[in-house]
Amino acid sequence: MKIAMLARNPKLYSHQRLVEAAKERGHKIDIINTLSVYMNITSHRPAIQYKGETLPIYDAVIPRIGASITFYGLAVLRQFEMMGVWPLNESVSIGRSRDKLRSLQILSRAGVGLPVTGFAHAASDIEAVMEMVGGAPLVIKLLEGTQGIGVILGETHSSAKSTIEAFRGAKVNILVQEFIKEAKGVDIRCLVIGGKVVGSMMRKGAPDDFRSNLHRGGSALKVKITPEERSTAVRAAKSLGLNVAGVDLLRSNHGPVVMEVNSSPGLEGIEKATNLDIAGMILDFLGKNAKPHKTKTRGKG
Repeated sequence: MKIAMLARNPKLYSHQRLVEAAKERGHKIDIINTLSVYMNITSHRPAIQYKGETLPIYDAVIPRIGASITFYGLAVLRQFEMMGVWPLNESVSIGRSRDKLRSLQILSRAGVGLPVTGFAHAASDIEAVMEMVGGAPLVIKLLEGTQGIGVILGETHSSAKSTIEAFRGAKVNILVQEFIKEAKGVDIRCLVIGGKVVGSMMRKGAPDDFRSNLHRGGSALKVKITPEERSTAVRAAKSLGLNVAGVDLLRSNHGPVVMEVNSSPGLEGIEKATNLDIAGMILDFLGKNAKPHKTKTRGKG
């Protein structure tokens, strides 16, 4: 099988592991710098140009699109889909996961457990939104934030209100969420592949930081999840249409709640915490399911 991987940094642990897993299974894999691709979008025969040459038709594409280049990355992935190349995660599904507001609305519609979340445009509604989520302490999130960046804890009513007013004054869109105090700065990352949780780890934030992201100094260890947590993670990935996803859960007093669904989950933390070959599982899933022209949306989303 001939595989393309859209990735800007081939030296990242996750990308190296996926390349290793592909080669171990006899596949040929090319790493393509997403931002170096260019396309003729008016052609009746969709094609992709890269480094002055037309790319061949691949059997599958693994999108590892960074959050900062989501717009262009999805355009490139849609071009692959229009050419009949099977994507590990489809462009429409990735787009849903990257839009925090849309993803929460989809998860809510599917009945997936979520923290109480408020969203408003007018500054006059700030007090009502804060009351909606249970008041301070509360969490303020930038819609464009990633890896814990743009996530702020408003510990008091006045500090939370001032922060929200500052963001709204700068025309920055934010979500306001209830603070799950009982989680104590700990969350659970579930790795879902093909509708199954194949591994899970508990992540604890660095001292004096309520965020548990490993990129921000957090630590991780293997954890056994409950049937309800497993079901929540699977339903979250399915509702967004993702074949592979990292689903982040908090253990609240009213059951597991989803904080985020990541369409390009990092593999280093989960593989080292669980000692599992997650990259190999991803390639096995790809090998069994990749078929030409089997993209559900075929780049139409």
